[in-house]
Amino acid sequence: MRVSQNHHRNSIPPQEQRVALDWVGRRLRWERLLWAAASGGSACWTRRGPRPRPVTEVFDPFELQDTILGDVRDPFPELAAGRRRGAVVAGPPELFVDNDDDFEIAPGAPTFTAYSHEAVTAILRDAEGFSSSILADVVGKTVIQMDGDEHRRHRALISPALRQKALARWERELVGVVVDELIDAFVDSGRAELVRDLTFDFPVQVIARILGLPQRDYPRFQRWSIELLSGLVNWERAQAAARALDHYFGAVLADRRREPKDDLISDLSVTEFDGHRLTDQEIFGFLRLLLPAGIETTYRSSGNLLYALLTHTDQLAALRADRSLIPPAIEEGLRWEPPILFLIRNAAQDRDVCGTHIPAGAVVNVCTGAANRDESVYEDPDRFDIRRVPRQHVSFGWGPHMCIGMHLARMETRVVMNALLDRLPDLRLDPEFEPPFVQGTAFRSPPALHVCFD
Repeated sequence: MRVSQNHHRNSIPPQEQRVALDWVGRRLRWERLLWAAASGGSACWTRRGPRPRPVTEVFDPFELQDTILGDVRDPFPELAAGRRRGAVVAGPPELFVDNDDDFEIAPGAPTFTAYSHEAVTAILRDAEGFSSSILADVVGKTVIQMDGDEHRRHRALISPALRQKALARWERELVGVVVDELIDAFVDSGRAELVRDLTFDFPVQVIARILGLPQRDYPRFQRWSIELLSGLVNWERAQAAARALDHYFGAVLADRRREPKDDLISDLSVTEFDGHRLTDQEIFGFLRLLLPAGIETTYRSSGNLLYALLTHTDQLAALRADRSLIPPAIEEGLRWEPPILFLIRNAAQDRDVCGTHIPAGAVVNVCTGAANRDESVYEDPDRFDIRRVPRQHVSFGWGPHMCIGMHLARMETRVVMNALLDRLPDLRLDPEFEPPFVQGTAFRSPPALHVCFD
């Protein structure tokens, strides 16, 4: 039997999974992972300051994955235990109550965790009572940190660039082309590792082409995108990547303002709402948000869906027989195994949520992963079922801050699934490798998906 590079993780006994949180000698505290999850992965913050590591010339894009993810295989029993304690409870998420680390996110502020679907949606819907502006000092000013009229105006300026007409053209001219090119590279070999060979690369290439970047720049664009997340282990590298991206996009944006082209950056440079246009810094902020949101979460969610289907062969067979099940399969994958488990809000006003008083100034951990498996909303919630009666999940958020790129993410995943079913109709797990698994706390995805096909 072949052993994958992650074989040592399969030796963790189930009873130890709930405390398997030794991110680099436990130096990565919960607050840093939660800030990173809430900001789409681009933040590295702790009141003790960053702990930089030496920057090396050789860069393996997968070298940071275990550190960024955490080594938790199945967080859902602990999240269910949190739900049983209450819809909203004081303190950090149940998953970490036995951890010795300091859980403070904002020193001195009371902390609460929302577990139930009702509580999570109430908090995310109430932008006046629960603000996302807490992240502004960490990731800079982007649409996710804005509230009220400012948020509505900014979202109205960005939304036209992601309209359905643009999505249809990108699907036809870009996304399908990228996916086919990646599959071409391994289709004749009879086997592949779908994370490295497909899901990791395709969102980066799609976003780069949507932005109108020249193909020669794809490698460094991908590197910068990955390095934005490396702030968890190397602050200097992440900051250098952010500066490099701003410098790079500054030149691209200046060119588009002079001579608009048929790409997203050009659309952002000319879009107008009520006499307002986006400034250069606002466009840079959107692009910095687009990288982790449009690349990182899409790669993880598509990998999670493939994991679910490959480990539930009856569901994969149903999908092969009826392609109309692809959209509900995508939604079920997002519900059952979301790429991010937590969002974060701070209470701007006193609020009572599901019987719990949350005072102004409190930090609230919004556990979307727990809400997605709430027994009061979903029948048999731990079962992966692509024929499930539709109930809206919260993996894309809820309310005014619902993910602005969710339709792009759904379209990309749909194209990937159709391409795999078309070109690899007998796709299955490779029996020569150990079974795959999903891991992670702030972020979740399979480290590897070894498959074979005839």
